[in-house]
Amino acid sequence: MSMELVVGRPANVDGRMEKEIRVYDLLDKLGISYWRVDHEVLPTMEACREVDKILDSFICKNLFLCNAQKTKFYLLMMPGEKKFKTKELSMQINSARLSFAGEEYMEQFLDITPGSVSVMGLMNDKEGKVQLLVDEDVMGGEYIGCHPCINTSSLKIKTCDIFDKFLKAVDHEPIFVKLKGED
Repeated sequence: MSMELVVGRPANVDGRMEKEIRVYDLLDKLGISYWRVDHEVLPTMEACREVDKILDSFICKNLFLCNAQKTKFYLLMMPGEKKFKTKELSMQINSARLSFAGEEYMEQFLDITPGSVSVMGLMNDKEGKVQLLVDEDVMGGEYIGCHPCINTSSLKIKTCDIFDKFLKAVDHEPIFVKLKGED
């Protein structure tokens, strides 16, 4: 598959999932410009490197987490190259024993599946069950790369548009954290 950066939504949406189209509809409604590249499923961060080059933007690692009781859920955006340390994050948000949340919660709250986790999924969290956590280093880039709720396309969106327009429209206020990500 030849990967090409294009502006905006696909001209032909045949065969695209409804949740992907809803992302484009919302971004267009909010007047948020974006670029898109379509690709095969990217199973790892390493596989994302080629798409990173095409997007020429900051690609986030997105982790869907929960507390031990499965009563609090978190979407963590952090730089792809940083290592995730649960203890480091747990201390900052006063939530002991964080772990990865099951895919059933991911689908229930964000309408996404493993490999497709993205800030765009927050548009589906109408009841505010998921708290967005953002490593402050994410704010350093002009653009952020993310999936439109599926992992066969990636988007390039201005960081300020995600934080000033998108998150306000979907009623999610981020909590900023500082992760060292070192051993």
